[in-house]
Amino acid sequence: MSAYFTKGKGWRYDFTLDGIRYTKTWFKTKTEAKTAESQRREELAKPEQATVTPTDMAFLELVNRRLDHVKAYNSPSHYDTYIYAAKGWVNRWGNLSCGQITPEMVQEFLIERSKVSAYTANRELRYLRATFNYGRKAKWIMTDPTEGVPFFPVEKRVRFIPSATDVIKVLSAADKETREYLTAIADTMARVSEINRLKWDDVSLDQGYLVLYTRKKKGGHLTPRKMPLTKRLADILKNRFKAKKNPILMSFTLATRIGKRKNGSWRHSSITVRLF
Repeated sequence: MSAYFTKGKGWRYDFTLDGIRYTKTWFKTKTEAKTAESQRREELAKPEQATVTPTDMAFLELVNRRLDHVKAYNSPSHYDTYIYAAKGWVNRWGNLSCGQITPEMVQEFLIERSKVSAYTANRELRYLRATFNYGRKAKWIMTDPTEGVPFFPVEKRVRFIPSATDVIKVLSAADKETREYLTAIADTMARVSEINRLKWDDVSLDQGYLVLYTRKKKGGHLTPRKMPLTKRLADILKNRFKAKKNPILMSFTLATRIGKRKNGSWRHSSITVRLF
C-alpha cells in the first residue's frame, strides 16, 4: 500500500494490480488516502455482477400493458375488439407466465377458434402475435410462442359492389334517419367510422364542405381531409342543424343486424351514431 503527498494535489494513493495502475489524489490526509486505497482494492477484488435483464413476465401483465398501448394509440373500436379477444386469452392462460405458453398451446387454441371460422382464428393469431411482439420489443420477454404458427387458409371471394340502382333501392326502402345516414356515406364515399366521428365543428355549411378524419396507417394519427357537400347532403345537414338538440353533436339510434338469424328474424342491437 503506498500513499504519498504531492505538492498542489494533496495526498494520493498509487498502486498497481495485475499490471494496471490505480491512482487518485486530492486527499487532505495520509489516512484518508490509505482508507480510499483499501476500499478501491476491495472493489477490485469483487467480481463484477452481471446486470440481470428480465426475460419473462406474467402473461396477464403483458396483456394489460398491451391494452393500455392500444387504447392510447388506436381507435376505440379496435380497442374494444382487442379487449374481447384478450378476455379469451386470459381465461385460458391468465395464471401463466409468457414463457410457459408454448406454440403447441397456441395452435390448440387457434384450432378451437377455427371452428367459428378461419377468419376468427387468423384474427386471434394476429392480435396474439402483436401482443408478444410488443413485449419482445420492450425487452420484457424473450420468446414468442406464436412464431412460426401459420395462418389458416381462407376462401377469398370477389366482394359485391352495389350498383347505383341498388343504392337507390336501398335508400328508397330505408326510414328517414337511416336514409340520411346512408346518404352521407354514399355522397362522401367515407368509411362508416369517419361518418360516426363527425362533429358539427367538422361541417361548414356556408363554404359547402365537411372534414373527415381517418388513420393512414395502423396506430397512426387521425389525418383530416376536406370533402365537398353534394346538394342533397347539404340540405340534409341544414335541416338537421336547425332541429338539433345538442349544440355540439347530433345523434340518432340506428338498428344494426348482428349475430345469427334466429326463428326467421334477426336479433337487433342499437348503436348510437353521433352525427347522423
